[in-house]
Amino acid sequence: MSIKEILLYPMAFFYIYAGYMHFKKAWFFYKITPPLLQPWKKPINIIVGIAEIAGGIGVLIPATQTMAAWGIILLLIAVFPANIYMLTSKGAGIKIKTWFLWLRLPLQFLLIAWAYWYVG
Repeated sequence: MSIKEILLYPMAFFYIYAGYMHFKKAWFFYKITPPLLQPWKKPINIIVGIAEIAGGIGVLIPATQTMAAWGIILLLIAVFPANIYMLTSKGAGIKIKTWFLWLRLPLQFLLIAWAYWYVG
């Protein structure tokens, strides 16, 4: 089994778990939703949670892997403003170290590259 095949499973688990957390701890995601999008925080949270779960499952299925990987990439781009909002609002009311908020920004690009590895 190649490293690419091995790393597919933690990536899939990460997105399935993250999607689950959108339902388990919705309050967290409501807080980090940028102010402009606050009126739609609940449906946004549901959509993102479902998309993460679907992406995590989808990358495990050979027939849907490419489409799911592109979906994860688009999702990571779509939620990037929440990471910026968390940084600029000093955690959006959640106690998170500033260094971690800074780390999340380049980490998002690493996650995009990881998902892109499974495109085609």
